[in-house]
Amino acid sequence: MPEFSHVASYNAPVENVWAWYDSPGAFRRIMPEWEGIRPIEAGALVNDATTRFRVQLGPLRPMWVARHYDVVAGEVFNDVMEKGPFGAWDHEHRFVSTGPETSEIHDTIQWKLPFHPLTFWTAPFTVKGRMNQMFAYRTQRVQEDLKRIAMYSEQPKQRVLVSGSTGLIGMQLCAFLQAAGHQITRLIRPETTLPPDARNDACVKWNDQTGEVLEGSLEGFDTVIHLAGAGIGDKRWNAKRKALLKSSRIVPTEHLVRLFGTLDEPPKTFMSGSAVGFYGDRKEESLTEDSPSGLGFLSEMAQAWEAAAAPAQKLGIRTVWLRTGIITTPMGGALKPMLLPTLMGAGGPLGGGRQYISWISLHDHIYATYHLMMTPSCEGPYNLTAPDPVPQKRYAKTLAKVLLRPWFAPAPGFVLKIMFGELAQALLLEGQRVQPKRLLESGFTFQHEGLESCLRQCLGKQKLPK
Repeated sequence: MPEFSHVASYNAPVENVWAWYDSPGAFRRIMPEWEGIRPIEAGALVNDATTRFRVQLGPLRPMWVARHYDVVAGEVFNDVMEKGPFGAWDHEHRFVSTGPETSEIHDTIQWKLPFHPLTFWTAPFTVKGRMNQMFAYRTQRVQEDLKRIAMYSEQPKQRVLVSGSTGLIGMQLCAFLQAAGHQITRLIRPETTLPPDARNDACVKWNDQTGEVLEGSLEGFDTVIHLAGAGIGDKRWNAKRKALLKSSRIVPTEHLVRLFGTLDEPPKTFMSGSAVGFYGDRKEESLTEDSPSGLGFLSEMAQAWEAAAAPAQKLGIRTVWLRTGIITTPMGGALKPMLLPTLMGAGGPLGGGRQYISWISLHDHIYATYHLMMTPSCEGPYNLTAPDPVPQKRYAKTLAKVLLRPWFAPAPGFVLKIMFGELAQALLLEGQRVQPKRLLESGFTFQHEGLESCLRQCLGKQKLPK
């Protein structure tokens, strides 16, 4: 059978690298964003544990079932594909210490395509490039996670309560915090369906519209990270939808803060969601946390959302507002719906394209949240955006460049308004030029300061050595 091999070098002791892989959220952290993989079952690093997930192969989503075998803790584990899109797949992960603070993983894969005697010639086009991108992504993600974890390794591990843990940000945040060794509890509604890698996690159940805690307790958490809220761009706006957008954010925040005041052991830190929509449509004005709020529905909602969290400060709780920008990942957010039109050559400026997009990579958002959580001096509002906001037309042009597609098809503003209504004006045709001034001043460093490097990594289009 053909063999693929890869060596990844890490600036971390081998036991730390193994511990990262052995954490409950490792599978979610390691899977490339562009693959569209959906975990069904996440097995631990023990013999005969099974991991099941669906992979994206064009219009098809076949199931992949992998079983671990020959596991030696701290040294090696193997997984063999028992069902899936390949004719065969047997993967050895060998962990090698190269020094007190350095290590390597040697990956060796024996594989073949279905009907291999007839299809092997397609491998350079269908398999090898994809595998090179996948392992480059995996190496970078593990290294960056380990680097961020090591920055705060001298601090005590925390008990962290997370709301919105099944959302785009929340799922990755919980996975990272678990890899960092923190104890995660999810604040959920009774009807919430947890992802497979969270089914054994502790939960507190509550009614977020009445504030009634139905199961578990809010006592004794070090940090509460409150990210819950209905999706801003998921559906066309009408009066009912806008009311839901507000009530799903403001009401639960008010209830949480009220409940904090009744606790014997309230949290030391409260991190509450917000958004750069706080600033309203400000054209080319450069905005920092010192800039005043703006006008419009999104601004008014963000202001009310932040105001709902403010009383926590009077309780002596360190309160942080996460003014989130446009999350850039193919797994969701603004980028996902842009991919198909761009791949079809229909990417281009929206309504002229001069409105600014204050973007941030998904993982920089995770790292920034962690930095703020672990830095006691950080308090108040922080813009979670990359330091290089770009006009929408530059965003679209950069995306087309990364995907090797033409860039010429503009979408007039009036067409977008007909298609999407009020949502188009607020989310597509207006923007903010936001700078993460306080985040940078606090010592945070970005993995992706520039848009192109972010897009290349998250879309599997990196320029790799030959």
